[in-house]
Amino acid sequence: MPSLYVHVPFCIQKCEYCAFYSQALTDTPRELISLYLEGLEVEISKRQKDAPQGVSSLFIGGGTPTALKEVELEQLLGMINSFFTMNSDTEKTVEGNPGTLSVDKITILRRFGINRFSLGVQSFEDRLLRAVGRAHTAQQAREAIQRLREAGFKNINLDLMFGLPGQDMELWQASVEEALSYTPEHLSLYGLMLEEGTPLYARYGEIKESEKDGQVDQLPDDDLQAEMYEWAAVRLKKAGFRQYETSNFALPGFECQHNLGYWRGEDYLGLGPGGVSCLERVRWKNIEDVRSYSNLLSNGQSPMDEEGKEALSLSECMAERMILGLRLEEGVNLISFQNDFGADLRDIYRNVLERYNSGDVFVFQGDYLRLNPRYAFVANTILQEFV
Repeated sequence: MPSLYVHVPFCIQKCEYCAFYSQALTDTPRELISLYLEGLEVEISKRQKDAPQGVSSLFIGGGTPTALKEVELEQLLGMINSFFTMNSDTEKTVEGNPGTLSVDKITILRRFGINRFSLGVQSFEDRLLRAVGRAHTAQQAREAIQRLREAGFKNINLDLMFGLPGQDMELWQASVEEALSYTPEHLSLYGLMLEEGTPLYARYGEIKESEKDGQVDQLPDDDLQAEMYEWAAVRLKKAGFRQYETSNFALPGFECQHNLGYWRGEDYLGLGPGGVSCLERVRWKNIEDVRSYSNLLSNGQSPMDEEGKEALSLSECMAERMILGLRLEEGVNLISFQNDFGADLRDIYRNVLERYNSGDVFVFQGDYLRLNPRYAFVANTILQEFV
């Protein structure tokens, strides 16, 4: 069974680092949300055939799904439940931001069987939140966590970011410690990425070395970001968390099953404007425009972005399996790789493995090839060798 992702492309306001497709509700007529829901229902009804036995997990992301009004959220969840089969114990995640979580919305989520919530906290320091254009305060994050617990959520993820403008080690440590005080089951820690086309990129992406000292809120340099990451990894391990993926930490048994499916190379459906799907080595993406998406579907046409459709070659699939799988603590399973691709990864990637062998970068352990945890912070650079 494939996993299911549903994209809700609306936010209260756009964060200044965000490059995902979404629209700020301050600039969006409410009729556009109605168009989105109408189009989505048509797409869901058509794509049901791609998961005849149901889906292995559900993730509703964005954007900010909880930015929808209660009646809109109820409509969204109702149509998903009507067309896709899920077991009572299937992992069903909704992500959202503090300040958008009313008691009524949380009640609706629980009524439709949502059993995991991913909360975009990012920081418990208001000054840092303002520096990256977040629409919430630290106090709203605290209140959201309390509401989720009171509603019975027993699987909560908190997103935190390091490398923010004006953030030092002390502020980073304070956010991590406060997050731990709420006993979340899962933590996702991300370093700030300067994505081209975003306001933060315009502000910091092309600053000359001579101009950096003039910045009021400087970005932490690479060395400090590495120290932040390494400190957090040690601290969370002491708190009982398993670093099962480069950026993700979970108490035993609370690893995100939906994301594990991506990292292990399993099939997935992505619905909504901008949603990405991959079935039987064919990957495609929906157009990133709500009005066009809805109009195409209402006229019986596909919302697919034809330029984004690609039949993945065997070598591309193998490279993706290595790049994503080596981000996992468990690594890449040698037997699964052999069964899926008819080849031994030690033969396919002999040159890469030998090149890094003297540095103890890769470790063979049982039936798995793993990345040495010491190199987790620079994993992306190393893993590009497999392309």
